[in-house]
Amino acid sequence: MLWSRRSVFLGLLVGAPMAIAAAVRMVAATRGLPVINGAGLSGPTLFGILIWLLFVRFIVPVLGVFYGTSLIADEVDDKTITYLFTRPVPRSAVLLGKYLSYLACVVLLVLPSVVVVYFLIVPIGGNIGEAFPSLVEDLGMLAVGLASYGALFALVGAQLKRPLIAGLVFAFGWESTVLIIPGYLKRLSVAYYLQALVPHVMPQDSSAVSALLQAFQELPTVATSLICLTAITVGALWLAGRAVETREYVLEQ
Repeated sequence: MLWSRRSVFLGLLVGAPMAIAAAVRMVAATRGLPVINGAGLSGPTLFGILIWLLFVRFIVPVLGVFYGTSLIADEVDDKTITYLFTRPVPRSAVLLGKYLSYLACVVLLVLPSVVVVYFLIVPIGGNIGEAFPSLVEDLGMLAVGLASYGALFALVGAQLKRPLIAGLVFAFGWESTVLIIPGYLKRLSVAYYLQALVPHVMPQDSSAVSALLQAFQELPTVATSLICLTAITVGALWLAGRAVETREYVLEQ
């Protein structure tokens, strides 16, 4: 999985936040952070903004789409799925093994990136020790998000012939739309439950950021979110396993 072409994209996604954090650190050391409504923007606040906008709303869904949909679809496109299914193990076990490989790859690459960003950003007007519990919560939240999105898009990849487009439409079309629409449709998205696990409260002194995240204020409880995300992960993996067991994959000549 790490030797695939997607790994270049993964490297860019993981490296971009660290590059941004390093640039912010250099700017803060020379000019200081900007002042919003008379209050300076602190390191912990800026770290929370990066978690919200970069990791929760972009990096985690993108990795879930690009890797989750490829677990089976890439094997079909490369015409190697026959070799996997001739092994004396259930087809669902092959899918589960590839899913666990995905989870290990993205978790072991994304979470260290978050830690590096934390140590670059938080010391700017903040205390590393005081903010450390929120870092632990961030790491757990991102791991849960990667697991949920990966399982959901593994199901999409097992069911559809061209799953990548459907995954991108769901992650950046459907979820972005239903989160800002009043009503119950937002409960049919992963982002609705995942954002409830983010430990950072967005600053109210920034009108631009507050307006951007105004739609995310109606959140379920942490317990409800964990239960629903677990149900999404387990249910999607079970359905994906059933789809792989019953579907006939016809390889194009």
